[in-house]
Amino acid sequence: MSDFFNTYGPLLVSMVLGAILGLSLYLPLMAGQLSLASPGFYALGGYIAAILSTQGFKFEGSLFPIPLLLLEMLISGVVCGILGVLVGMPALRLRGIYLAIATIAFVEILRILCLNLEITGGAVGIFGIPQPFASAIDYLWIALPLLLLSMGFLYRLEKIRVGRAFIAIREDELAADAMGINPTYYKVLAFMLGAILAGMVGAVSAHFLNTWNARQGTFDASIIYLTFVLIGGSRTFLGPVLGGMAFTALPEILRAMADVPGLPLWLAQFLRDGRLIIFGLLIVLGTIFFPQGLITPNWFKRLRRS
Repeated sequence: MSDFFNTYGPLLVSMVLGAILGLSLYLPLMAGQLSLASPGFYALGGYIAAILSTQGFKFEGSLFPIPLLLLEMLISGVVCGILGVLVGMPALRLRGIYLAIATIAFVEILRILCLNLEITGGAVGIFGIPQPFASAIDYLWIALPLLLLSMGFLYRLEKIRVGRAFIAIREDELAADAMGINPTYYKVLAFMLGAILAGMVGAVSAHFLNTWNARQGTFDASIIYLTFVLIGGSRTFLGPVLGGMAFTALPEILRAMADVPGLPLWLAQFLRDGRLIIFGLLIVLGTIFFPQGLITPNWFKRLRRS
């Protein structure tokens, strides 16, 4: 068992972090907003943690103190939340594909800024970020509670007035407005909550990866996170959790398949390097055959009946 965790510990942590990132994209989608800004907030949260831990905080010992990591997560969440409000108020006037394009532009602006600012390390990035744990699997002590808290929060959110307002806006914004729901307020709120969650995950990931650069927040990442939600399920928070875990593990599965003896060289190369193509095909096929994703709100009812 110890050999299993030593071998696959980093993958397990990445799967949990991927599930949380899927939830950060699910929150604005819950209010009917196709936002692809999560990689930008994720990258910003990681940069905040990297800068604070390497240039701001002073600590003794070989391991980074857990209370300082929690403080970094809080700061990253607050900064990303404020930026989410500032970006969301003008951007959320757009709808559909136009909003998606606007949020992609936001991600690219952040990436270009990080590539050219001295404090972010430019194109090289920030290296030697101190780590709070001696082994990779120990990061589950931070990542897993964050995932469970996020799932509990979303489960409760779907039951209260705010969550019902999100769903009403997603189903029919004009009807929701006619019922006295302020679409702009709730859309910005959903966008802000997603930004906070992505920023907190970025803070944890920066320490987990030990290095951080502008490649963490790119258009490619937006497509990957979108796959988490669309294939996992966009109508319940369990969908992004399943999608985030499955599609974070998928590249490792493809690499293992590429090493099968006797496999044609072109196919092995495609399995190793064609991740985005495969994700794109899954999005197309998923939207055709599973328009609401693999997990729907009635999934458990059907499971019990069967």
